[in-house]
Amino acid sequence: MPSVALRAGYVEGVAVAPGHRRRGVASAVMGALEELLPAAYGLGALSAGAALSSARGWQRWRGPTSVLAPTGPARTLEDDGSVSVLPGAVALDLDGSLSCDVRDGDVW
Repeated sequence: MPSVALRAGYVEGVAVAPGHRRRGVASAVMGALEELLPAAYGLGALSAGAALSSARGWQRWRGPTSVLAPTGPARTLEDDGSVSVLPGAVALDLDGSLSCDVRDGDVW
């Protein structure tokens, strides 16, 4: 499958205060995001919350991950196996390589 650049909606930092957990708050937030993602992005991506995300149709990226750093592509070995994606209209090879743009802090 050829490489393709997609605009990704990256979900990060979804958390619920301890006193409000198990009431559907995270599910409601994720539901709202999942309605937005297909219209605005080629795919959704996140690197945490595997239990919640897999039950909602997110899929674990099985292939290698990397970042498009200013010096060129750099592998992110520590993130392999921890990124989940919500596919959009483009078919994805979950065993292929997945790269993100560089940013401050954790890239995934």
